[in-house]
Amino acid sequence: MPKPEPILDPPGPILFRREVHRDLRGAFVESYHEGRYEQLGLRVRFVQTNCTTSRKGVLRGLHFQHPGAQGKLVSVTRGAVFDVAVDIRAGSPSFGRWYGVELSAENGLQLWIPPDFAHGFVALSDEADLLYHCTALYDPVSERSLKWDDPTIGIEWPVEAPIVSPKDEAGRPLATLRKKGLLPRFEPRSPDARRGGITPLTGTGAVVVL
Repeated sequence: MPKPEPILDPPGPILFRREVHRDLRGAFVESYHEGRYEQLGLRVRFVQTNCTTSRKGVLRGLHFQHPGAQGKLVSVTRGAVFDVAVDIRAGSPSFGRWYGVELSAENGLQLWIPPDFAHGFVALSDEADLLYHCTALYDPVSERSLKWDDPTIGIEWPVEAPIVSPKDEAGRPLATLRKKGLLPRFEPRSPDARRGGITPLTGTGAVVVL
């Protein structure tokens, strides 16, 4: 588990550890609770929710929208995936850095992918259902793809030969996207405009991971 750090504005990805309630019938877990997540530092409005099903070894990504960036709150309702966020904000102190974590129905972890970060995942189980809430509507005109195996980023995917769609295989390297002006720019905030940190609630914790 990453070490807890203050959430700065704009923050990086945030990993949420949720309480999963289990009994003989099965399990129950909250996908989102506005008040609870606001107290943890996530103050957003979701306008679209998507669900994908992928078989083992399928890799989707790395996707982002510019303009019209989408923030995504990602979790797994069946199976397991290795989920990845990449900072693609030109000028960011962490530009080109990535963070990956296993999300599963068993561990109940949830990852916040901020707007202006690229997102992708690979399915680890025989089948995996990924649920993600989005802060902006899908826009095919502004959809972009970052090359999933860009060596300058060096993501350590836990699958040797992933199944990748032709569309994702045609993703562009980070340097090319930057050269063509297709990346968002990092906009630093003054210290006075930053949020003070996170306040873990009973059964739920949050840490900044990048």
